[in-house]
Amino acid sequence: MKHDRALAYAAFAVVCIVWGTTYLAIRIAVTTMTPFLLTGARFLFGGIVLFIVARLHGDTIPRDRRVLGNVTLCGVLMVAIGNLSVVWAEQWVPSGFAALFVGTAPFWVTLIELLRRSGERLELRRGIGMLIGFLGVALLVTPRGAGSAFDTRFVFGAIAIQFGCIAWQYGTVRGKYYLSSVPPLMSSALQMLTGGIVVTLAGAGLGELPHFHSTPRTFAALAYLSLFGSVLAYTAYVYAARHLRTTTLSLYAYVNPVVAVILGWLVLHEQLTWVSVTAMAVILGGVAMVQSGRGATKKVTVSRDVPVEKAA
Repeated sequence: MKHDRALAYAAFAVVCIVWGTTYLAIRIAVTTMTPFLLTGARFLFGGIVLFIVARLHGDTIPRDRRVLGNVTLCGVLMVAIGNLSVVWAEQWVPSGFAALFVGTAPFWVTLIELLRRSGERLELRRGIGMLIGFLGVALLVTPRGAGSAFDTRFVFGAIAIQFGCIAWQYGTVRGKYYLSSVPPLMSSALQMLTGGIVVTLAGAGLGELPHFHSTPRTFAALAYLSLFGSVLAYTAYVYAARHLRTTTLSLYAYVNPVVAVILGWLVLHEQLTWVSVTAMAVILGGVAMVQSGRGATKKVTVSRDVPVEKAA
């Protein structure tokens, strides 16, 4: 158990750092690549590589239809909705802002846990923290907060990311409780493949193929997203989710925005205003309040289908 926990925290550290850098890579890639096919190419490549590794490792493909159904559902929620929403939004939303919008992840996972019959109760402190965090998001979606990036598409991008956050966090929770019998490598590979296939077919159906092309710079960004963002970090995320509480895992939202904002400012010269810096502090302050709650109180009612979450 101690070994598993140590590996889980190491995987968590990978998620915190690597996913913070992917916002910059996405922002670069979407300058020539269309969002659906970019997402599809990233996760199909990552899924194929990881599937080969999983099979060489001796992992088998699950046969149970319910398990396969949940793998597919998690892939659609996390890849075809969750990740795609960020890629689509980053056509207009600067990478640092996109990461800050994803910073609401702990709020959504707290609400999802609240709705689960065996989930955690919502303390007053956590409730206040969520309100503070969303106030920070509201500050960002203003002309002074967004600066020169502000327009109607920026606002729609911010809203799309929130829908994506909900889908991603629900997929995380569902995978934690319904896919525990599937080895992490195989689970990650199948989720990436199913999500990648869905979003690729959608992109082809929407007519993205003629508009999808790459330059050395955008191809390098795609390669980074595929190998590091998908193969490495996605697998690390799935593994960490098995051994850490979902509310603890969502702490990556502390680190990702800081990494993304700094890289976006240094590499792409993305604008930072005093309002946006204040909004970042407000969002992270809200996250701190949410995460500092006790979070160990459980509801009395226990579902027969979903195992009780153990305290991390």
